[in-house]
Amino acid sequence: MHDLKKPSLPPQPAAVVEVIAALKADVLVLTGIDYDLKGQALAALADHLARAGSPYPHRIVLRPNTGVQTGRDLDGNGRINDPRDAQGWGRFAGEGGVALLSRLPIGPDIRDFTDFLWADLPGSLMPPNDPARDIQRLHTTGAYEVPLLLPGGQTLRLLVFYASPPAFDGPEDRNGRRNHDEAAFWLRLLAGDLPFDPPRPPFVLLGQTSLDPMDGGGRPGALRALLAHPALQDPTPRGSHGRSEPDHKGDPALDTALYDKLGGLRVEVILPSADLTVADAGVLWPPETDPLAIQLALASRHRPIWVDLKSP
Repeated sequence: MHDLKKPSLPPQPAAVVEVIAALKADVLVLTGIDYDLKGQALAALADHLARAGSPYPHRIVLRPNTGVQTGRDLDGNGRINDPRDAQGWGRFAGEGGVALLSRLPIGPDIRDFTDFLWADLPGSLMPPNDPARDIQRLHTTGAYEVPLLLPGGQTLRLLVFYASPPAFDGPEDRNGRRNHDEAAFWLRLLAGDLPFDPPRPPFVLLGQTSLDPMDGGGRPGALRALLAHPALQDPTPRGSHGRSEPDHKGDPALDTALYDKLGGLRVEVILPSADLTVADAGVLWPPETDPLAIQLALASRHRPIWVDLKSP
């Protein structure tokens, strides 16, 4: 937050501002941005974007589970209040959360699913003997429904999430199971199997899956079911990072991030409801000769994924 408040930004946040300004998106979901109660960090970012010619008058930072301590020794190291003892890994409450920037007004009826317990998910893969079964929330970071007010008076609901990486654990595969169930949550919500009403269309499910449906580790069954769900459509946004990865099964044009060891992976999705009309979609992978490519690489290993929709 303090870096963002400075008139001159360090290289990485300055690159983020340049990339966002170049996107010219009407609505933007950011993952990995720290949460603070008064939204000062997001307001400071919005100030820099306005000076760069990309104002976002409507914005919200969403309360995450990261760093919210359980009061228990979940990692078994004999101490409490460590990052792994939190509801979602975090060195402080709110580290690496989710925020939304919008040129459209945000409606008042936001639904926050962050405190939903993992064990309460029908068909949950949570180990039955998990010592945190009575308190462990499902979502590592969060899951939300945010209504946007469209010019014609209709409401477009954004189903926003940021899932756990299916890694950094042991043979019990706790993170892999949790990642699977964070995707399965939306399947259950759409089916009406949860103590929440299903979302009313039109809506868009979007966020960071932290899992490729074809490559890398993890349990992709629930994610693949979402991509093929009849209530959703997958516009398959495409780009090109220019690398050849013959051992990968997935189409490299769908990759949204580039990792040193794993290579290119598709770990973000935007899935509009079936009633919406998709005009275009893509992943921003400019050629290396484009100056924006340097800023993108500096901003993040992830690349912006975008979808253009026609107003319902």
